[in-house]
Amino acid sequence: MDAYTGFAEVYDTFMDNVPYEDWADRLEKLLEEYGINDGLVLDLGCGTGNMTESLAKRGYDMIGVDGAPEMLEIAARKREESGHDILYLSQDMREFELYGTVRAVVSVCDCINYVTEEEDLLRVFRLVNNYLDPGGVFLFDFNTRYKYEHILGSRTFAESRDACSFIWDNYYDADDRVNEYELTLFIREDAKEERYRKYQEVHYQKGYTLEEIKELIGKSGLEFLGAYDSYTGKIAGADSERILVAAREQGKDR
Repeated sequence: MDAYTGFAEVYDTFMDNVPYEDWADRLEKLLEEYGINDGLVLDLGCGTGNMTESLAKRGYDMIGVDGAPEMLEIAARKREESGHDILYLSQDMREFELYGTVRAVVSVCDCINYVTEEEDLLRVFRLVNNYLDPGGVFLFDFNTRYKYEHILGSRTFAESRDACSFIWDNYYDADDRVNEYELTLFIREDAKEERYRKYQEVHYQKGYTLEEIKELIGKSGLEFLGAYDSYTGKIAGADSERILVAAREQGKDR
């Protein structure tokens, strides 16, 4: 079953507790620390465009890439409402292509974890390095292996809203380090008759350690700059559940 088909319709409803503006503030601060105050920025795995819109509002010229057309349709609606000049591309992040280089690439909401093969993730990092301007910066977050092992693995979550509900079953394979989660959605189609349609999707995410990520960054040609706990902003530790990584382009003349 495809991921982010039925879920795309209600993605923003269930993600309304995600502090996108706070995350955007942190990304903007890091970009400024590395001398990037404006220019072209790629949001890799942009989803419904929440972070893309937030960074566009801060003055960056945005490109959004995502492999789920249903998510991009919603992002396009937000673009119409905001009037921001955002280019959206429907592409697999493992094989994305741009028309030229960008000053920075960002990727949030654990998009990296959806790349479950290390050789594929290495390919993503190499593509990022290729499409960054000389000295350009890559900021991305990922869920740690610790989170899958101790927080998500083998647990069930459920939530009910006025127009939709979900059941989220997690199954973590410690050998493959892959978390499979089965998502069952009930989305109301007719408010008067209280009629709901059922959707089912299966998602797979791999739990990486910071050491593994740093090794892949090095192999890709990127330069590792730092790693921070996504929730506290402090230096990432062994019990960090989500880590924000900063890396820089290497290999081009500056």
